[in-house]
Amino acid sequence: MSSGAPTCSRGPICRTVSFSVALACAVFFTQGLRPAFAEFDAKAIMAGVYQQDTSRDATLRATLDVTDADGHSVRKKFQLLRLGSFGNGKILLRFTDPPELRGLALLSVDQPGQPPQQWIYTPATERVRSLAPRERSERFAASDFTYEDIADHSLDDFNYQTLPPEDTIENHITYKVLATPVTPDHSQYKYIYYWVAKDVPCILHAEMYGQDGRKVREMHAGGLRKVSGAWGARKTEMRSILDGTKSVLTIDEIHLNTGLDGAAFTPEALETKK
Repeated sequence: MSSGAPTCSRGPICRTVSFSVALACAVFFTQGLRPAFAEFDAKAIMAGVYQQDTSRDATLRATLDVTDADGHSVRKKFQLLRLGSFGNGKILLRFTDPPELRGLALLSVDQPGQPPQQWIYTPATERVRSLAPRERSERFAASDFTYEDIADHSLDDFNYQTLPPEDTIENHITYKVLATPVTPDHSQYKYIYYWVAKDVPCILHAEMYGQDGRKVREMHAGGLRKVSGAWGARKTEMRSILDGTKSVLTIDEIHLNTGLDGAAFTPEALETKK
């Protein structure tokens, strides 16, 4: 990595490598304790990223610009609600634009040590269905984020190891961390590399590798800001290496601790709120 490389953190949106190493970049993908950054223990470094956001709930509006291999782009807008803590909470995402996607919704329920449970509501069929484990590696709404990327992994779902060298990205000196799933069949990724800034609890760059050992995605984020004590990024880019496509996620608006109703985070509620 060089100093000119783009950044990727996970704030309320860009935490796992997710919408969650991506939306854990805005207000999703965040957690950080200063003492952790004084140590070189890999899990302590990642705990810094995972523990800084102590909000009970989050509401955000975002824009997703999806570009295909030929350079054609489509703009999509959505609202995302998060209830509970990262890795042990619920995420509800609902598209508002364009018209053909309006109402499409995804509910992800996460528990430590378990693969996420996910349901999708499709307006065209007016049905809610549960997603099968084999679908977690598929693109969500034709973007470069997969269904797994939108879920929020727990810190304990991965093993961590620090690696040399310490790179400089966007003027931040970083730790390089290798993350490997504790339970391999709970993730589409064989392993993930994270570059975590030493001075702020954010992931600045991430590279994800499939089960065959090939790099399948890269994530970068920029526009770092601090909201209610938690660092995150306002813009996150996910690239699909093999397909030559990319999706740029821009956070337009964030609200924390508004008292979201847990009743909205159920499969039944997906169908009633259109």
